[in-house]
Amino acid sequence: MVKREIILERSQKCNEYLEQLDKIVKDVDFEEFNNNPLLYGSAERFLHLSIEALIDIGNHIISDDNLGRVDVYRDIAIILAENGYLDEKEKNLFTRIIAFRNILVHDYLDLDRDVIFDLLKNNLADIRGILKSYLKLV
Repeated sequence: MVKREIILERSQKCNEYLEQLDKIVKDVDFEEFNNNPLLYGSAERFLHLSIEALIDIGNHIISDDNLGRVDVYRDIAIILAENGYLDEKEKNLFTRIIAFRNILVHDYLDLDRDVIFDLLKNNLADIRGILKSYLKLV
């Protein structure tokens, strides 16, 4: 059975990271973001941490409900969808979020700050949407 406190604790941390991201890009244009290593570095890290929280929660659900084996992170989205925890749209979205996490972690030398800035300005709701689906379990 899924442990409510684990989902709530990780969800709270994810929300804290998302709040920091909102603050980082509030009233900031791309030029300022791009030229300030404290801004873009913090943004990249908080974005990474928020995605890790989603992955951790998904892993916890799969493990505690004995839903299957996770070999790679994208399996989390697939297994959760196969078991009714995410719908098809959420599965596809979460798969893209996980793929972006891999870029943040492994391709950090080639990160496109335009993409990061656009994501921060326009797509944090995607992370919040997955988080909201998780919170329906508690």
